[in-house]
Amino acid sequence: MALNKVSVDDINVSGKRVLCRCDFNVPLKDGKITDENRLVAALPTIKKLIADGGKVILCSHLGKPKGEPKPELSLAPVAARLTELLGQEVKFAADPEVVGPNAKAAVEAMKDGEVILLENTRYRVEETKNGEAFSKDLASLCDIFVNDAFGTAHRAHCSNVGVSELVDTAAVGYLMQKEIDFLGNAVENPVRPFVAILGGAKVADKLNVISNLLEKCDTLIIGGGMAYTFLKAQGNEIGKSLVDDSKLDYCKEMIAKAEKLGKKLLLPVDSATITEFPNPIDAPVEVVVCDSDKMPADREGCDIGPKTSEMFAEAVKSAKTVVWNGPMGVFENPTLAEGTIAVAKALAETDATTIIGGGDSAAAVNQLGFGDKMSHISTGGGASLEFLEGKELPGVAAATNK
Repeated sequence: MALNKVSVDDINVSGKRVLCRCDFNVPLKDGKITDENRLVAALPTIKKLIADGGKVILCSHLGKPKGEPKPELSLAPVAARLTELLGQEVKFAADPEVVGPNAKAAVEAMKDGEVILLENTRYRVEETKNGEAFSKDLASLCDIFVNDAFGTAHRAHCSNVGVSELVDTAAVGYLMQKEIDFLGNAVENPVRPFVAILGGAKVADKLNVISNLLEKCDTLIIGGGMAYTFLKAQGNEIGKSLVDDSKLDYCKEMIAKAEKLGKKLLLPVDSATITEFPNPIDAPVEVVVCDSDKMPADREGCDIGPKTSEMFAEAVKSAKTVVWNGPMGVFENPTLAEGTIAVAKALAETDATTIIGGGDSAAAVNQLGFGDKMSHISTGGGASLEFLEGKELPGVAAATNK
């Protein structure tokens, strides 16, 4: 996997038109942005392009309009908020066809250091199919392309892959560069000992990740709902816990693979169990801690227990690189968040490079207040997982090599 890409620091954008693909896929409620993390994360790249005298044309998708204009998924509120965050106008090009008369006129009239934002790229049906017509429209607006949207790097769309094939230079922005540096290199070239922690509900979602990380890491820790399929594969009674019976043989194979490769595979030795899954999810629950080999048939494991928390934290202490993807239990419930908190705390207290692989684990770390203690929190869910699987991401591959 070639991870040596031309970045925004390697290019000269002065007087040039720069199309910058960002991830502005923010949550909206009644036209108001409810979480602007993604906007804030995009600012360093945008500011750099402005400071260097580029004519900055921003684009992004938002939600799933499925190829037609949907007013409630317009990027207009993003342009308004970016104007405030940047302290200069971000002109919004309101074209239902994205690259239309408004966009063309706005780009034509741009001065160096000015910024415009195009409408939601997924208003165009070609976007998600990487159709040539829309890629050509986007390329017609710019001299240089910069991709700073890691969240969609695992998809080959017009606004990240198609357009990059039609411009001379396709660079990566600071966010993409950081993802490549941390996530990509952690897996390809980690400082050892390298500990990987996987959680989340389903084994099926992480099949390739488990297999790939076993080859790369020194210790693989498995918690969350997916641990119970492993425990059952070892012959343990797991009560009413989440299980994927179709993956028992796979789990046995992975346990054997770890042994063959001389890797440590750590599974929970105890669990916080409940009788009924909480409804609503944050409803009060009564927890009984059971050892992994002594779970009653009528109980369900919903978090790792205190002995496991200690064992996992201990494994992190000697590590030099830690990658964590997926919570240790039903962390949305305060009583069932203790395992996830214990792991987050262990990562916060280590000097190792700590990388949080997007999705629920990123949400958990931020919600629990440990975000600023991590070396890197990935901005992609699916994209992070595919990176951890060792797959080449189309959006990264499409950028120009140094």
